[in-house]
Amino acid sequence: MLKISDFSNSILANIDFHIKEDENLIILGSNGAGKSTLAKVLCGITHSESVEIFSHALESLNAKQRAEFINYIPPKLEIFDEYISLYEYLELSKLYSEFSIDDVVSLLGLDELKEKQCIKLSSGEQQLTMLASSLLHNAKLTIFDEPTSNLDPQKTRRVYEILKSNKLQNRIIITHDLNLAHKLGYKILYIQNGKIEFFDTNEKFFEEKNLYKFFGSSIIHVDDFFMVDL
Repeated sequence: MLKISDFSNSILANIDFHIKEDENLIILGSNGAGKSTLAKVLCGITHSESVEIFSHALESLNAKQRAEFINYIPPKLEIFDEYISLYEYLELSKLYSEFSIDDVVSLLGLDELKEKQCIKLSSGEQQLTMLASSLLHNAKLTIFDEPTSNLDPQKTRRVYEILKSNKLQNRIIITHDLNLAHKLGYKILYIQNGKIEFFDTNEKFFEEKNLYKFFGSSIIHVDDFFMVDL
C-alpha cells in the first residue's frame, strides 16, 4: 500500500519501510525526532521520488488522484479562511465519504458548533473538526499528526473509538500517547534522531526491554496502562 525506499534529507536518514493494504501504523518518537517531517514526505508535501502508494509513484499522481489516495491531518487547524463556519469548512472537506455532514457532526458531538466560525473554535474543538474533515474526505490512507492533542478525556475516548472503528480506511497516526498507541494495536514505527530504530508489531514494541530502551525508567506499566513515573 505505502512504500518509502532509502529516503534521506537534512532531518531524516535512510528511511526505508512499507506497510500493506489494511495495515495501520503508529509513528512514535521524541520531540524533534522527525515524525512530522516523515509524514509530510509520505503525503507529498515535502518532495520525494522515494514514495510509492498503491503501486503508484506519489510524484506521478495528479492532484485529484493524490486526494483520493492520501490525506494529511496536521496537528493544528490550517485553512485559508478562518472566518468560515465549521459547517462550511466541512462542506469543502466532503469528497469520497458516504457519510453526510450532519452524520459526522452528530458522531463527534459538534451539533451546537455548526455555525461557529473556525477562528473561534477552541483547540480541542479544532481537533474534532479536523477529524470530522478526515471522515468526510475518506482517502484510502489518512495520516493523523497528534489527533488527540488538546483533548479532554471524553473527547480522547471518542477519537479513539473512531480510529479503532472501520469508519476510516487505512491510517497512520503520529502520537506521543503510549496508551493510545497500545490500545489501537497498530504496527509501530519508532523514529529517533531521524532514523528508524524500531519497526515491528505492537506486541513486540511494548515488551519491557523495548520500553526501557526508548524511555528508560521514565515509563511505568501498571494494569495495562503506561504512565510517566514522576
